[in-house]
Amino acid sequence: MLLAVLFVGCQGSNEGGAIGGGEPTIAPPAPASTTLFDGSSLDGWHMTGDANWHIVEDYVEANSGGGHLVTNNSYGDFKLTAEFWVDEDANSGIFIRCSDPADIGADKCYEVNIFDKRPDPKYRTGAIVDVAEPAVQIDAGGQWNTYEIVAQGSHLVITLNGQKTVDVMDTKFASGPFTLQYGAGIVRFKNVQITPM
Repeated sequence: MLLAVLFVGCQGSNEGGAIGGGEPTIAPPAPASTTLFDGSSLDGWHMTGDANWHIVEDYVEANSGGGHLVTNNSYGDFKLTAEFWVDEDANSGIFIRCSDPADIGADKCYEVNIFDKRPDPKYRTGAIVDVAEPAVQIDAGGQWNTYEIVAQGSHLVITLNGQKTVDVMDTKFASGPFTLQYGAGIVRFKNVQITPM
């Protein structure tokens, strides 16, 4: 009988996983990033329009037609990183949280622009079209660049080559697929990764 009481007492003293009955502190695991384009396959994407997307070496390229590579999955809060190379005359962008993936435009998605020579430069490279102008002017043509796009609730932050170009609050679009756009010139993307938040 005495042994049974001692056993029960010992069980109670270890409850909570810590001496003295305190709750253990376990840090939640960091969210894992997912590679959406690894340089070898367009699995997980579909095409709209007639842009001639094709894989070359470790990147996907288009240089004629017009249209988008669209993710099959939708995303709400995330950090997206993508490397891109465009020539000086290119018109491209990354459209996020598209409300209608069959009808893509700046009125149905957030368009993070890649367009150094946009006729109206207000929403040129580094901007979110019709939402926020870029805080700094960065020309992307003729080099590899890196976009980091953070969408968390209504808070949108765009960083281009390590420089923050947009930090804005907007509530128009909450979730949806994202796209890689081809509009003109030569456009290449690689190392496209997303991390849920």
